[in-house]
Amino acid sequence: MTLGLIAALAGLALLDSTSIGTLFIPIWLMLTPGRLKLSRFAVYLGTITVFYFGVGVLIVLGASQVIDHLDGQVALWIQLVIGVLLFAVSFRFDGKKKPYTGKWQNRLNANGSAAALAGVALLAGVVELATMLPYLGAIGMMSAADLSTAQVGLLLAGYCLVMIVPALVLLVARLALRHRVEPFLAKISTWFAEKGASTTGWILGIAGFLVTRDAVVRLFFV
Repeated sequence: MTLGLIAALAGLALLDSTSIGTLFIPIWLMLTPGRLKLSRFAVYLGTITVFYFGVGVLIVLGASQVIDHLDGQVALWIQLVIGVLLFAVSFRFDGKKKPYTGKWQNRLNANGSAAALAGVALLAGVVELATMLPYLGAIGMMSAADLSTAQVGLLLAGYCLVMIVPALVLLVARLALRHRVEPFLAKISTWFAEKGASTTGWILGIAGFLVTRDAVVRLFFV
């Protein structure tokens, strides 16, 4: 495990932190009229974090079976291809196409119980499986790095925790400076409603660059 790998994974985790499930739904929870209930926030964020970790473990187990039968160089070439594909896919996201933010906000407003909120978190995670490409790139990097099971588990847990840090920082700010922070949160929500698709394209492009760079460095400079 190298510092370069950890830094790349942290970068990918921060990119993943800007998805609907990990940032914008938490922001909408903070903007819900009335007193902010920390228990609802904890249920939502805890559920989606555990979901991401569980999906990561399942993917790693499958990837490990494949990697065990591949030469290290071949695994890195596969990682390189994944990185290039991520970068290429980023150009397919139309900046004029707006995400269905109203649908998610309606679900949050309609479901007040902890169980219902956990269901919203799971639904958000399932919906995001198709766009979980930075996470898949990070898992590919871990699988190709010849790490122990304990190291992979630790990195996955760290990735998922870093992924929710921005939401937690905004929560602390919202609790400490409500009247100053709420207008800022509202602006972020409005901005995402207008620019969400374009942002996703940028995220995938940066993720593709990080995954490709890691593969190139280990293939040709190590």
